[in-house]
Amino acid sequence: MSKFTIGRRAVAVGLLAAALPLGGCFTQTLQRGYVMPENALEQVPIGSTQEQVLIVLGTPSTVATLNGEVFYYISQTAKQSAAFLQPKIVDQRVLAVYFDPKSRRVQRVANYGMQDGKVFDFISRTTTAGGEELSFLRQILSGNKSS
Repeated sequence: MSKFTIGRRAVAVGLLAAALPLGGCFTQTLQRGYVMPENALEQVPIGSTQEQVLIVLGTPSTVATLNGEVFYYISQTAKQSAAFLQPKIVDQRVLAVYFDPKSRRVQRVANYGMQDGKVFDFISRTTTAGGEELSFLRQILSGNKSS
């Protein structure tokens, strides 16, 4: 073998050896649960019917009947920095659509997430006061952080 062939092989082996560790270095964004279509909230104004909400937003993750019916759309965003590491949750949201119990039309919409350790509505920019719903939301939003 000539020196040129040996040199080319050495360079190829060196490049391959350098590239192997980088194969596991990536950042992947994982979206779980409900993925809200762009401009969807604009298509669900106060007064919309339940049927309109279902057409625009789709089937909710869960439905509650605390004081009237509420559709909950639950989503989670996680980042995974390497194939062998567990994903880290970076955002969890609960989109809640509240219906008037009599007319079954949208009464209000909230987009809940955690901010400073508290359940926060990113639409009205307020924290939730308390009660059964707060317990439900806190349980969803501050649940399992590892996957």
